[in-house]
Amino acid sequence: MVADYYTASAEFYEMVAARHVRTSAGPLRAALAGVDPGTGPVVEIGAGTGRITEVIASALPSASIIAAEPSTPMRAMLTSRVVGKDDLRHRVTISAEPAQRLRLPDRVSAVVVFGVLGHLTKDERIALWHKLRDHVPPGAPIVVELMGTGSTRAIPPFRMLSERIGEQTYEWWTQAEPVEGDVLRWETTWKVLHDGAVVRSTRDTYLWENLSIARLAEEAGMTGRLFSEPDLPGAPEIGVLTPSASGRGR
Repeated sequence: MVADYYTASAEFYEMVAARHVRTSAGPLRAALAGVDPGTGPVVEIGAGTGRITEVIASALPSASIIAAEPSTPMRAMLTSRVVGKDDLRHRVTISAEPAQRLRLPDRVSAVVVFGVLGHLTKDERIALWHKLRDHVPPGAPIVVELMGTGSTRAIPPFRMLSERIGEQTYEWWTQAEPVEGDVLRWETTWKVLHDGAVVRSTRDTYLWENLSIARLAEEAGMTGRLFSEPDLPGAPEIGVLTPSASGRGR
C-alpha cells in the first residue's frame, strides 16, 4: 500500500500551493534552463493541483509533460487546471501512479520531484533513482525539493497560514516531533473559523525525512547542487541531481 497523505486536506491545498509557487517558481525555471524538450517529455512526480505543472509548461513552452499525482481529489484539481487551458490540454498527460510504481517513457528530458522525496523510504528512493537513471540522459536535471528543517528536532505548534475567504478564515497549524533518525512525524491541522469560532477542523499526520542534497546525491550516485533564492524568505531548498554517463546502469 502507498500512503495517502493529501486526500484529507486536499480542499485546502490551493491556499498552500499559491504561496508555494511564489517561492519555488524562480529556482525551478533556473534549474530547467537549457533542457532540450526534444529528448522526451518532462516528468513531474507529485504534481498536486498543477501549479508547478504550469511553471514547467511556461519555462519550457515546447515540452510535453507527464504529470503524476496519486491522490484522487488533488488529481481532480490538476485535471480541471489542465483541461481549462488549451496549451496545457495539448501538452500535459496526467498519470495516477505514485512514485513507487511510476512507468516512464524510454527517454525523458527532465524530472521534477516536489513535495515527495521525504515521504519515501530510503529503499523506495534508491529504487526511484535506479529507474530514473535508465531513462534520464546524462546531464539532464532531476529537480528536487527538499523541504527540510535543518537539524531534526521537535517543532512546537505554529500557524503557517491564515486566509480569508468569504465570511470565513482558514488557518493552517503544524508541529513536528522526531521519530527515528532524521524522520519527523508532522501533525497538521486546518481550522475553519466564522466570527472567531471554529466551525470545523481537519487534522492529519505524516512522516517526512529530513534530506540534504548531498545525501540524495550519494544515494542516487549522481552529482548534486543547490539552487537558492535568498530574496524570498521561507523559500524551500531546491536542488538538482544530474546523472553522468558513468553512472548509468549502476
